[in-house]
Amino acid sequence: MKQMKVLQLAMVLGMGLFMVACGGEGGEGPVVPPPPAPAEWADKHMPAGWWTDAVKLEEGRKLYAGETNPDVNCASCHGKDGKPAKAGARDFRVGERMKLYSDSVWAWRIADGVPNTKMKGWKSKLSDEDVWKLVLYERSFALAGKGWDAEKKTWVDTAGVSAAPAAAPAAVPAAPEPAGK
Repeated sequence: MKQMKVLQLAMVLGMGLFMVACGGEGGEGPVVPPPPAPAEWADKHMPAGWWTDAVKLEEGRKLYAGETNPDVNCASCHGKDGKPAKAGARDFRVGERMKLYSDSVWAWRIADGVPNTKMKGWKSKLSDEDVWKLVLYERSFALAGKGWDAEKKTWVDTAGVSAAPAAAPAAVPAAPEPAGK
């Protein structure tokens, strides 16, 4: 009887240690903000109008699933529904974690990868436009109906997304006055 209790206690402790090691639900460890995007990505944002563009969202889904480019199949690691299919892959369904990623950080991680993980950079296989389509689709798992507001630096309902600050257009020189006037 005493051995049975010891065995039960060992199993409970073992399960507890296993859950802690795996980070509990989702297996990703504590929810902490990612590092900020480097300078080359910090001011890049989702193209204007894309947060609500159903065509771009579908193009992102096809990219994610490997239908458009068989060399790029995000679903093979991150799962077709955002639930990881491979150990170590980010769970895109965990809103409290994913809301910590600005659109710039998300795009940067897709393009350049994540050091010391299996997440490699995809910029050699994807255009910048395709990277943004993937951000658009991947955010739909936990942040559907949300878009990154570059001015407020937070996720907001897509109806409230202000466009990324646009660069001022170059000054157009005035047309010369006709001769003789």
